[in-house]
Amino acid sequence: MMAAIRAASLGRDVTLLEKKISLGNKLLLSGKGRCNLTNAEGLEHFLKRFSGGGDFLRDAFKKFFNQELTSFFEERGLKLKVERQMRVFPQDGRASAVLDVLKKELEKNKVEVIYKSKAVELLVANGKARGVRLENGQDVECDRIIMACGGASYSFTGSDASGINIAKKFGHKVVPLKAGLVALDVKQDYPKKLEGLTLRNIKLKFSDGKSEVISEVGELIFTSIGISGPLVISLSGRVIDLFAPGKHVFVNIDLKPALSIEQLDSRLLREFKSNSQKSIKNVLKELLPLRLIKVFIATAAIDPLKKSSQITQEERKKIIFLLKGFKMEVSGARPIEEAMVTRGGVSLKEINPRTMESRLIKGLYFCGEMIDLDADTGGFNLQAAFSTGYLAGESAALN
Repeated sequence: MMAAIRAASLGRDVTLLEKKISLGNKLLLSGKGRCNLTNAEGLEHFLKRFSGGGDFLRDAFKKFFNQELTSFFEERGLKLKVERQMRVFPQDGRASAVLDVLKKELEKNKVEVIYKSKAVELLVANGKARGVRLENGQDVECDRIIMACGGASYSFTGSDASGINIAKKFGHKVVPLKAGLVALDVKQDYPKKLEGLTLRNIKLKFSDGKSEVISEVGELIFTSIGISGPLVISLSGRVIDLFAPGKHVFVNIDLKPALSIEQLDSRLLREFKSNSQKSIKNVLKELLPLRLIKVFIATAAIDPLKKSSQITQEERKKIIFLLKGFKMEVSGARPIEEAMVTRGGVSLKEINPRTMESRLIKGLYFCGEMIDLDADTGGFNLQAAFSTGYLAGESAALN
């Protein structure tokens, strides 16, 4: 949509082919239906949020970055707000409000939108893009083609990797597709007992025995078969990269990252002394969520009814050890279909970052999630989509 709007605003006749019966299906899901459309962080910090290839975006961001994006929407009547971690949302919390602005702008710029029109092949002559062939056999001729077909997650929205496969068919190298920003499965049965429980102010360390992936302090949510939440989702791509034949990946949850082992020991001794006749499970209520205590004590192999005055030094060490490193084995990631973004895609080496034009086929441009770029949660991926779309639209119109 952004590519079409930009190209049309520069005087080009633009046709937008949409395979579904409506536009923006995936956009409506973003930010849990609230659309976290960008992030207000500065450029250098922003680029570091990408798992690799962030520098590729410098030209696109120089042309159209977060300030330009927020101005684009605010000038068209959409009020925005900045929330924690500099995430930018519509003030009314509706993704549909973002889509409404884009649709009105398409109409204003006289972009022709053809629905239920799935492209299945490029038409190329003498190394130059000449059009596309639709699923119904119809050919649509044109001077320039912008492919903004999305990745491979949430395929019901239309993002089913078909565009990436077309690019591959016409000679483009495709970096293998993987899930990005996705929940992880674990081997233990803890999640089944803790499903829905949110752990706040915790820290995670993933390790395969050699490499480590360490989180900031934040939140984790137990699913029926694993772990999710902001910390897990953000680091999932790097965790997936740890997996290899014969390797085992573990996660250690630091339940008390603000306290050292020594401080925890002192705290426990104080709690045990002042609550000497209370059972250990009741004393731990001061340190842990109620739902976690039963699993925690069972893991520590301590009788839950044992009085705190009876806890041995060895048992106290076990408790401290678990508080600083509640360990589970990660068995893998959820399928790419459930991922928020797709990692991999059309290789950056075959796209000109100054124009988004293919280095292999003249007049063919790429943008958005179908190219090999992915970032943390927080509006970074959507900004990259808007920016590369804007640049592709401008380049296709002017070149």
